[in-house]
Amino acid sequence: MASTVGVIGLGIMGGAMASNLLKAGFKVVGYDVAPAARRAFARGGGTAARSNADVVRRAPIVITSLPSVAALAAVSAEIAKAKHKGLIVVETSTMPLEAKKAARDVVERSGATLLDCPLSGTGAQARTKDLLVYASGVRAAYRQCVPVFEGIARGHHYLGAFGNGSKMKYVANLLVAIHNVAAAEAMVLARKAGLDPAQTLKVIGDGAGTSRMFQVRGPMMVADDYSEATMKVEVWQKDMHIIGEYATKLGCPTPLFAASAPIYTAAIAEGFAKEDTGSVCAVLGAMAGLPRRSRKSRR
Repeated sequence: MASTVGVIGLGIMGGAMASNLLKAGFKVVGYDVAPAARRAFARGGGTAARSNADVVRRAPIVITSLPSVAALAAVSAEIAKAKHKGLIVVETSTMPLEAKKAARDVVERSGATLLDCPLSGTGAQARTKDLLVYASGVRAAYRQCVPVFEGIARGHHYLGAFGNGSKMKYVANLLVAIHNVAAAEAMVLARKAGLDPAQTLKVIGDGAGTSRMFQVRGPMMVADDYSEATMKVEVWQKDMHIIGEYATKLGCPTPLFAASAPIYTAAIAEGFAKEDTGSVCAVLGAMAGLPRRSRKSRR
C-alpha cells in the first residue's frame, strides 16, 4: 500500500479527498494553482508541493481533480515530463472522453498509467467520504489503488476498459440534472400550496417520492440559501454540455435532460453562476411568483 498519495487540484472535491486521505493515515502531498488552496491544505496537515511535477516526484499514486480540458492537458504534459515510471494517476474529473484518452496517451508515453475514475457525489458528500468511484482502465493499477479509494469514498466499482468510468458518470449526472430540478419543482409546488418547506423535506424525504438530490439539496432549498456551493452552476454547465454532446453522438434521446437544461441557464442569468445548483429552486420560485425567503445568497 502506498503510504504517500499526491493530489493535484485542491478545490472543493480535491481538497475534501486530500483531507480524508490524511484522516485515513496517508501522507498527502498536494498542489493547486491557487495559493489560498495550498495554504488551506497545509493548515489541514498536508504537505504543499512547489508544482505538479513536485507532486509526481514524491508520490507513487497521484489523484487529479481538475476544472477543465485545458487544465487536464497541461497537467498531463507536466506529469509526462516528470518521467516517473510506474506512477499511477487517478483522474477523477468529469471531462469529455476524448480529452481523457488524450491525457492517457500523453501520460503513458512516460511509463506511467492513467486510470479514468470519475466520482459520484457532491462536494458536501466528498467531505463526509460519501462518494463512489467509477474506476476504469488497467485492472492491476486499479487493484493497487483500492486502499486509496477506500480512503476517499464509501465505495468503488471497477467498470472495465478505460473510458467506462466516464460513461457511467455521464449516466449518473444525467439523473442528477433531472432529479435536482425535480426536487426544486416539488419544493416550489409545496410552497405555492402553503405547505411548510421544512416539513415537506421531512415528509417527502421519508416516502417513495424522495431522491438523493432531494435529500442532499433539499435543506438549502428550504433555507433558500445556495451560497455554500457543493457544485457551482457555472461548473455544472460544463458537465451538462459533455453529457449532451455524448448522447447526441450516440443518437440517444434525452428529453428530460434537455428539458432541465434551460433552468440551469436561467440560474446563471439570474446571478447564481458561482452558487450551488440547488439555486434552480429560486429560479422556479420566481417563475411561480414566490418571494425569496432569503436574500443572503443573491449576488
